[in-house]
Amino acid sequence: MVGLLFIVSATEPGTYAYVKYGVARRIGDVILDRRKQDRRQIHQDAAMPERRDGDRRHRDITRELQAFGWAVVRR
Repeated sequence: MVGLLFIVSATEPGTYAYVKYGVARRIGDVILDRRKQDRRQIHQDAAMPERRDGDRRHRDITRELQAFGWAVVRR
């Protein structure tokens, strides 16, 4: 069985408790969304070229967190 990861918005502590101890107890893990802002900043006068190949995230869950307070992804 594929494990599920439930990501709950940090502004929804009640939802976090409900999902952690009710729904996800048997089928996955639950974490709080800890993102505050995008930490990558592009500097115009950077001495080194950008080495990163892009974003590691497979899917952007920001809209789901804002609309529902939680999102589910496969591990």
